[in-house]
Amino acid sequence: MDTATISQAQQLEQANHFQMYKRFPITFVRGEGSTLYDSEGKAYLDALAGIAVNSLGHSHPRLVKAIQDQAAQLIHVSNLYYTEPQGKLAQKLTEVSGMDRVFFCNSGAEANEGAIKLARKIGHAKGRKGHIVSMGHSFHGRTVATIALGQEKYQKGFSPMPGETRQAIMNDFGSVEALVDDDTVAIILEPVQGEGGIHPATKEFLEQVRALCDQKGMMLIFDEVQCGVGRIGTWYAWQHYGVQPDILTSAKALGGGFPIGAVLAKQEVAEQLQPGDHGTTYGGNPLACAASLAVLETIEAEGLLVASETKGAYLRNGLQSLQQKYPEQILEIRGEGLMVGAQMSFPCRELVGRMLKHGLLVSATADTVVRMVPPLVITTEEIDRLIQIFEIALKEELSQNG
Repeated sequence: MDTATISQAQQLEQANHFQMYKRFPITFVRGEGSTLYDSEGKAYLDALAGIAVNSLGHSHPRLVKAIQDQAAQLIHVSNLYYTEPQGKLAQKLTEVSGMDRVFFCNSGAEANEGAIKLARKIGHAKGRKGHIVSMGHSFHGRTVATIALGQEKYQKGFSPMPGETRQAIMNDFGSVEALVDDDTVAIILEPVQGEGGIHPATKEFLEQVRALCDQKGMMLIFDEVQCGVGRIGTWYAWQHYGVQPDILTSAKALGGGFPIGAVLAKQEVAEQLQPGDHGTTYGGNPLACAASLAVLETIEAEGLLVASETKGAYLRNGLQSLQQKYPEQILEIRGEGLMVGAQMSFPCRELVGRMLKHGLLVSATADTVVRMVPPLVITTEEIDRLIQIFEIALKEELSQNG
């Protein structure tokens, strides 16, 4: 594809698409492993992985084959009928997640919507109004119900928010306890916050919240859309902390790039939803399920859970060494596994743009955090290059802005 065609593609997007994204002026045309190539043939190290989606990197042969084979057989029939890929994925996903039942949907926001409905169905049966407590700096999706649980900046212009939600402070149990009353049905949180700036929960905090939910008869919901599916070194973050939720949501890396989401729950929780209470047209279609099953089997076969933990430690160590050289600019390195954030002392979108020019994809989140969520297949040599480009871009930033 030549430059003129790509330029036309960008013009078409600008003329016809909702202008929702502050896109960088680059068009990617192919990828392999942790490398992406643009329309001019330039290679980029992808340390963003489609925002924690492409866990196997790009064009992994097992995932490609699974999608090709399934597309040639059956793509969609609706949930009025059974299909083998859905049954096999349900079995595998409940096995690795440690949960009992799964409901398939198409995205993380849909999964969180399903979790909200399930928690409120159970709470209403107890005579509760349906209040939900979430955490500050959280992000649970872009639907009206999920932005109501998240940051105020995403709610502006879209009021009124549905239902009553209250925001506590992550890792501050007293703030959670103060917001719970007899009408509260659930507490929802990300064990490692992503969009909010890579803030991990503490084990003590999760244990306290778990105990409170048990005491008050509330549902504990873990939103693992970004931190799940091997991202922090275990299949799901709850296994890393040893604190199991009643309801768990998953998406992003679950399909390795193919859209799929899931609501997982314990048996006694899942059985509270009856036929007609919830549903989906596309959710759990054969193509999505075949792709997801290939992702889970590949993570298992290639030992990528251990790789995520060890390479994540390697990445954090490299960034901490960089922090020692630039302590006034890099304030903190946070994260677990291959979910890492560098807290900067200044807004960092321009810094991210500089890294892009040098062939590295990361993102700026929470305004001042450089987020790195590379594919689980990234190599230590590629991580070394990531650190090198980070420093080059930071030096340019300092030279330009002082």
